[in-house]
Amino acid sequence: MDVTVSHAEADCRGVSEVLNRVGDKWTIQVVVALRLGSLRFNAIKRQVRGISQQMLTRTLKALERDGMVERTVHHSTPPQVEYKLTALGLSLSETVRQLAEWAKTNRKLIEESRLAYDKRR
Repeated sequence: MDVTVSHAEADCRGVSEVLNRVGDKWTIQVVVALRLGSLRFNAIKRQVRGISQQMLTRTLKALERDGMVERTVHHSTPPQVEYKLTALGLSLSETVRQLAEWAKTNRKLIEESRLAYDKRR
């Protein structure tokens, strides 16, 4: 067995797993919502339109598990929970910002390419 291919395949699977996580629709929106600082659950829910409570809970838990979000419980009555990006999450938010800028810059070219392609079909 070729060990190089095996390592390459493992790397590819690992990268795909990470990209699936960070490229998820809700993950991106939660990261964008948290990029300027800590927010409580309902504040995040208000900023991420269309997300259900269950999906937001899942997304925050996954981001916490991946080390991108830190969850802090303030022992008050009632207890308050805040979420904020870690250094890893902040680095992702910068990458997302750059990708959004690229999309804005190239949107017109992509639309023109789509129209040209569709005319050829």
